[in-house]
Amino acid sequence: MRRHLAALLLAPILLATAACGSDGDDGGGGSPDQPDKVTVGVIPILDVAPIYLGVEKGFFAERDIEVSLETAEGGAAIVPAVVSGQYQFGFSNVVSMLLAHSQGLPIKIVSNGVNSTGVDGEDFAALMVKADSPIETAADLEGKTVAANTLQNIVDTSVRASVREAGGDPSKVKFTALPFPDQPAALANGQVDAVFVVEPFQQAVLAQGGRKIASSYVDAAPDLTVAVYFASQQLLAEDPDLAKRFTEAMAESLSYADSHPDEARQIIGTYTEIAPEVIEQLTLPKWPAEVNRESVQTLADLALEDGLLPEEADVEALLP
Repeated sequence: MRRHLAALLLAPILLATAACGSDGDDGGGGSPDQPDKVTVGVIPILDVAPIYLGVEKGFFAERDIEVSLETAEGGAAIVPAVVSGQYQFGFSNVVSMLLAHSQGLPIKIVSNGVNSTGVDGEDFAALMVKADSPIETAADLEGKTVAANTLQNIVDTSVRASVREAGGDPSKVKFTALPFPDQPAALANGQVDAVFVVEPFQQAVLAQGGRKIASSYVDAAPDLTVAVYFASQQLLAEDPDLAKRFTEAMAESLSYADSHPDEARQIIGTYTEIAPEVIEQLTLPKWPAEVNRESVQTLADLALEDGLLPEEADVEALLP
């Protein structure tokens, strides 16, 4: 499975590298009169509200960076695009970063992305079941099927942490890949026994009478860093000043979003199709400027214990 995943990640990188050639035209290279133009690969979810807000507030422009935001389904598309130079920066969950790094992909985290609230029962993501389900705790998921948006990422790692904490055997939980938008209906019709959903799909499950049995991000680690922004090692070597300015702009954007939740909610409506009345009900994540390094190490340890990583991860080499 890991070799298959590596092949999927590396194939588009090799194709893109061959197509790009070696003319050095990566869309950047700002001058005293022109800003650096960068493309950032993001996922159209509330997690990335800070970068949209930062662009709107001019935090990047103040540092001579012109940002183009390109949406993708997830890190499986964003990682190879960053490595090939199609995107200069990207957004992805931490476990996917750890897996890509363990497979030798030349990437490095440059900024924090989004954190759990750290409050059990009041996080922006939850492990949920139907109202009439016999499942009361995560330990009851042994032999049951849980829907995850993609497999071998932070979702199944965190859910297994909840099962382990509740006294169950995480190796006995089954996972099936299902996009977040499809999970509320799949839960309602009995296609799966439980779902792990982020906002706004948490609100959708609650609206149909579902209930939370665990806040898996909270169970995995206190104040968990869930996702980050990253760049290729090549960009960091060739233009460290651009990377430094991007990191500074992201830090300001994260801090601003975290201290201005009303503006964060407003910006979410500009790049998602979430209804305004639902946006008002969303549980927002935390957006600290700094990566919670200890939580990244915890995720690496959990991924190793669960068999996702073949060996101990060099977390410090991946972190900024």
